[in-house]
Amino acid sequence: MWIILFITTTLCFSMSRAGDFCENVLGECRKSESWIGCYEDRIMTCKAGRFMTGINQLKVDSLQEVDVSPTFEHRVHIPSSALQESIGNVSEVEVLVVASVINSSYFKLSPPQRSRIQQIQVFRDSVVCVRAGTRAVKNLSQPITLTFKHNKEVESGTCVFWQETSAEDGTGYWSNEGCETHYTAHEFICSCKRQRFFAVLVNPGISVTKAHADKLNYITYIGSGLSAPFALISLFIYIYLHRRHPEKSISLHMQLTAAMFCLHLTFLLSSLLVQLLKEKEDSSSCLVLGLVLHWSLLATLTWSALEGFHLYLLLIRVFNIYVRRYLLKLSLIGWGFPTVVAAVCGISRVYGKYTLNYSDSNLTQHMCWISDKSEQKLLIVSYITTVAFPFFVVVFNACMLGLVVFKIWDLRRGARNFGSSSDWKKINKEKRKRLWKDCVTVLGLSCVLGLPWGLASTTYVSLGGIYIFTVLNSLQGLFIFLWSVALAWSNSQTANNSSIRDSSSQKMMTTSFNSKN
Repeated sequence: MWIILFITTTLCFSMSRAGDFCENVLGECRKSESWIGCYEDRIMTCKAGRFMTGINQLKVDSLQEVDVSPTFEHRVHIPSSALQESIGNVSEVEVLVVASVINSSYFKLSPPQRSRIQQIQVFRDSVVCVRAGTRAVKNLSQPITLTFKHNKEVESGTCVFWQETSAEDGTGYWSNEGCETHYTAHEFICSCKRQRFFAVLVNPGISVTKAHADKLNYITYIGSGLSAPFALISLFIYIYLHRRHPEKSISLHMQLTAAMFCLHLTFLLSSLLVQLLKEKEDSSSCLVLGLVLHWSLLATLTWSALEGFHLYLLLIRVFNIYVRRYLLKLSLIGWGFPTVVAAVCGISRVYGKYTLNYSDSNLTQHMCWISDKSEQKLLIVSYITTVAFPFFVVVFNACMLGLVVFKIWDLRRGARNFGSSSDWKKINKEKRKRLWKDCVTVLGLSCVLGLPWGLASTTYVSLGGIYIFTVLNSLQGLFIFLWSVALAWSNSQTANNSSIRDSSSQKMMTTSFNSKN
């Protein structure tokens, strides 16, 4: 009987003390109104299990600095001055230091903050709680240092701490006040002058699963499969229009359409060839296709920028300005710049088989592009090709369009205000309509070409942005075809309706910017 009584008493005592173990603290504190305050108090008195991970308790000398590692991926360094400030005026030699890791899902953002940082997330959903002594001190004379290890899955982050706004519902927000962020190739290093809850906020790259990658591939192949023949048809239409009406604008459309045809055709060939190569990564055919694909992309972007430049100059011909060898100069830039860049990259041997990795499997996909063998060369060339140069083209074309819209508005206002004294009166009604038609033509073409490249920024924040970007860019050849048909129809209507021509205006337009070389 005494043995039974002893076992029962021991069992009841153990059950009553179960809440003192650290693994039970978070669950029990979550039931209270202010779980954060409860957790901070009880984490200092709970008992950590021998094999428990995610929490580390140490009693250390307050006159010495200390390193605490709750997990292998997190490390906390506390200077001796911070330990002494945490115990206040108490003359204790030893101080209890606790560092634990909590899932970020327990921290609820207040409504205004929740709407502001929808695309921001806590790095690996990990929040580090740091407590030392009997009080949480702010404005430490020397900051504590927290280290978060990473495997290069994110490029940058911001160190923050949790600022509670309501103790009743536990809501708050992440603040970087008093925290400095430093990062190396493998670690985020946070220096903060306080104790409490710390994390790293990151804006992660959008991960594409194999299922989404397959859908995007189908969209790209179908779109490029349509764009290549439609771009070729558009090229013949522009050649026909140029023979009937030799104009600079149509000649530029021809150059851009030719570059786009090469881009889509080479992309299809490179994707098909790499499937046949299998393990032959050093195939000379893949090197050549990678070079041509890179050259075609640069040529398309360059001619798109030249279209924007020409759009701006279209209004200058009203003032009878002539540019000698204009098309030759544009061709040297439009075809020369991509050729030089591709030649330098080819000599540096940066082309070859490029590997795409899926986020949810070990499967990979390959294409003939810039090889991922030489990492440093890949980073430099990829950044210039896919980020810096497209960004420059989009911004440049946006500026040109803005200037053109302003000049058209200013020109119309001048025509209304000054009547016969304006140069606008020197051109008859038909030529004015033609000038407006040319401006609208190139304006629409620039919008069609500039919008898809400008949407590249959306691919970093949402999967929907990737789909929109893929659809619009893969169908550029189709858009060019529709625009060429509209331009051909407009020219035919203009020719049918123009039975009377003003000889003086015709002479002026012939000797102006639009004259032949």
